[in-house]
Amino acid sequence: MEDYLEAIYNLLARSDVARVKDIASEMDVKMPSVTGALRTLAQKGLVRHKPYDGVELTDKGLTLARSVADRHATIKQFLIEVLGLMEEEAESEACGIEHAIKPETLEKLLDFVKKAQREVTKR
Repeated sequence: MEDYLEAIYNLLARSDVARVKDIASEMDVKMPSVTGALRTLAQKGLVRHKPYDGVELTDKGLTLARSVADRHATIKQFLIEVLGLMEEEAESEACGIEHAIKPETLEKLLDFVKKAQREVTKR
């Protein structure tokens, strides 16, 4: 479900609208899969969706989606800047890692990336 929240968040950031077909395209899944996920997300109070209308994130959904997007961006940044992965590979790896990493480990990773950035800036 986090992938759906992140996709909705990214679509809303880019174009102010997230429709079922846009989410399906973004995630490379079929529209019925999106509809089912939206039902689940709505039951959890994370999105608002009416058939044939756009999808909105609730405040709770927006908070969680931002967290997922930030986690993804931090991991991707680490993979590119510290480990030297190419962007496409880092994107793919970040998708897998972001769901398995504990919040405490992510915080340590973020601290490490910030320290590394400060070192690069000093040079």
